[in-house]
Amino acid sequence: MKKLYSLVLSFLLCQAAWAQDASSDKDKALLQEGTRLYQSEMASWHGSDLFMAQLKTKANLLGGYLSYPDGDKVKCIFFTREEQPSVIAQASFEPTFDLKQATLEEQARPFNAREQELFTIRKAALARINSDTLFKSYSNANLNLIPLIEQEERKVYVLTGPTTQGVVLFGNDYLLTFDKTNKISSVKQLHKSLIPIQTSPNVKDGKAEPAIASMHTHLPETGDHFTATDICTLLLYQKFTTWKHHYVVTPKNVSVWNCETNQLTTLTKEAWEKINQHQQQLRDKRK
Repeated sequence: MKKLYSLVLSFLLCQAAWAQDASSDKDKALLQEGTRLYQSEMASWHGSDLFMAQLKTKANLLGGYLSYPDGDKVKCIFFTREEQPSVIAQASFEPTFDLKQATLEEQARPFNAREQELFTIRKAALARINSDTLFKSYSNANLNLIPLIEQEERKVYVLTGPTTQGVVLFGNDYLLTFDKTNKISSVKQLHKSLIPIQTSPNVKDGKAEPAIASMHTHLPETGDHFTATDICTLLLYQKFTTWKHHYVVTPKNVSVWNCETNQLTTLTKEAWEKINQHQQQLRDKRK
């Protein structure tokens, strides 16, 4: 772990000089998508807490919830369990999720046009999950569906979230895309497996050492960058860890996520090797 931390320090010193085109626009797009996923999940988390705290007596009516950005707010609506559901409550949040500014209000109304489309693609995705063996489930984990509609793009991401503390789950995630008529046009498994990473301290020589970094690898079919789901997972769970950085190593690149600044930087393997060489030179000078 000390070696990894030294690499982090060396990386911070050298990234400006050695950063390649592997980063920039691709990383920015992934950060935007990952942030959208995170905001949807956070609205669902906090909205559900507010609903159970304030409207628990209506829980028997509840068929589900949907979260989506709306202007300068992120909203979470709660709907009934009929074939054609209606809204029974709505929670609203600032993008920073300052809970002092969060609101929950009872409503009795039909879906608006956007909510209807989000509900439609989520329902179609759930039906596909229940009928397709591509989708895997694991004990102590849930599959969480996040529908997104952004301009002409219609998607449902499927993430695996832990139901127990002390672990962050990467992988076992999927992306379903839809056409303009809300029919599924493609289904992709983003990571081929589930990647659990424990958040408890490492034990070395009988002493607990907080983990300052974590990592996972991508196979070629996952791609040479972070996935939006990787970013969403870190934004959701990094606050429960002692990590300063998370690494994703791919066949061509090494990407580093800064857990304190929420910044993503991707280097080519060639640039990363230069950092390793620089680190070795520093070690040699200290001898």
